[in-house]
Amino acid sequence: MANSLSAKQRIEVNKRNQLRNKAYKSSMRTMYKKCLIAINNADEYNMESVNQLLSLSYSKLDKAVQKGMIHRNTAASKKAALAKAIKKREQSK
Repeated sequence: MANSLSAKQRIEVNKRNQLRNKAYKSSMRTMYKKCLIAINNADEYNMESVNQLLSLSYSKLDKAVQKGMIHRNTAASKKAALAKAIKKREQSK
């Protein structure tokens, strides 16, 4: 247990930041999964919505890197996987 006032305050701040980070990571993962599902179920009519989801997913990943929630290589890997899925989808047409 923390003995000093500043240590107690840091514990509170860390808990608050942990909750915020957890919520953001969850939304980031949800957006990533939605994008993958949309890519796999896409036809030529709703590619515009897939592109919007892709843009939002990239944005979420970049923001998470900027905030230090995930490593930049993790984000790059996830973005590459999305791009690969889109390329595979386009080639199968």
